[in-house]
Amino acid sequence: MRVLGMIMAGGKGERLFPLTKERSKPSVPFGGKYRIIDFVLSNFVNSNIFSSYILVQYLSQSLIEYLRTSWPTQGISRDHFLTVVPPQMRLGEHWYRGTADSIRQNISLINDFNPDLVVIFGADHIYRMDISKMIDFHIKNKADVTVAANVVPLKEASAFGVMAVDDNNRIINFEEKPKNPHPIPGNPKNAYISMGNYIFDKNVLLKILQQKYCDIPSLDFGKNIIPVILKTHRTFAYDFPSDKLAGLRPYEEQGYWRDVGTIEAYWQANMDLLGENPKFDLNNPHWPINTSVHNLPPTSYLGGTVENSMLSNGCVIHPKTLIKNSVLASNVVVMDGAIIEDSVIMDSCVIGKNCHIKKTIMDRFNNIPAGSKIGINHEDDIQNYYIDPSGIVVIPRGRTKFL
Repeated sequence: MRVLGMIMAGGKGERLFPLTKERSKPSVPFGGKYRIIDFVLSNFVNSNIFSSYILVQYLSQSLIEYLRTSWPTQGISRDHFLTVVPPQMRLGEHWYRGTADSIRQNISLINDFNPDLVVIFGADHIYRMDISKMIDFHIKNKADVTVAANVVPLKEASAFGVMAVDDNNRIINFEEKPKNPHPIPGNPKNAYISMGNYIFDKNVLLKILQQKYCDIPSLDFGKNIIPVILKTHRTFAYDFPSDKLAGLRPYEEQGYWRDVGTIEAYWQANMDLLGENPKFDLNNPHWPINTSVHNLPPTSYLGGTVENSMLSNGCVIHPKTLIKNSVLASNVVVMDGAIIEDSVIMDSCVIGKNCHIKKTIMDRFNNIPAGSKIGINHEDDIQNYYIDPSGIVVIPRGRTKFL
């Protein structure tokens, strides 16, 4: 079975501003040492999918440089590759106009590789998934199209694209943000929502994009294609939470999947990594999340207290400090007497003496002056920083020559 991966990594991430002021959403750092795109790339590699194109678009240079320095771009054969593809504008002088249009503009890549299946995934979610099991499900059901489906409470489903299925999980209705979502058969309190990840038989995909939808400018899989092919194509929902992933611990949330599309969701997903029994445990040697390898020294603890936190390599923690319920990336320096609580601090930041930082997301390369109070007094914060509607303080990326 010949499989080609197409990873849609052009997300603008407007709701993550100012973290996306100078980078695309997939390039945003996460969990101390990762980028958001590392999760989908790791899922592909761990699922033995080694032939993938990454479709980039908005503010893509940071992502391109990260991939160049962090991920091997070529394997042991010509069919093992990870290739970044900027918009080619083959169909006119315009950018991608939807998820399906991004694939339509790169049909030549599919024709050249000539796969049996095309696996089309987004690059802006936090999760682990064995895609090979989804492929097995697709083949077993002789499907033309398979959509990855997550299970959410019925009362929350209206915020997503909802799939109604029959007893065999064949999709019989697909609706974006319905007022009255359909429950799962035999599971009346929950609904299937689309994760925005698809498997297509190659010939089916090409026929749809080249014939039926060749003249529609803006084209999205969830809005334009999936809802109207249900009667003409065998389209199935793959139950993602039923994916029994190797190394998953009993305390983890089964089917953990987060769209970190808002500041609050991004902050909460980082917090989900913490605790004795985290909802999403990064320590899984059976399904590692790969990332860049920096030649950094171990973290240096010179004193202070660290509670329920994650600290990456190269940090320096000075005496009389308190770090609590926080995620620190690489090369963070915390000076004497500083307090960091409920915060996400990205790499190469310096927290000055006697600072107090609470419920804050701090982007890279910031140098916080001694005695600063951030996240403590709303009136002071609003004069100096970006305040998310959730109340989380966000400090944009500091100035540096690096990306």
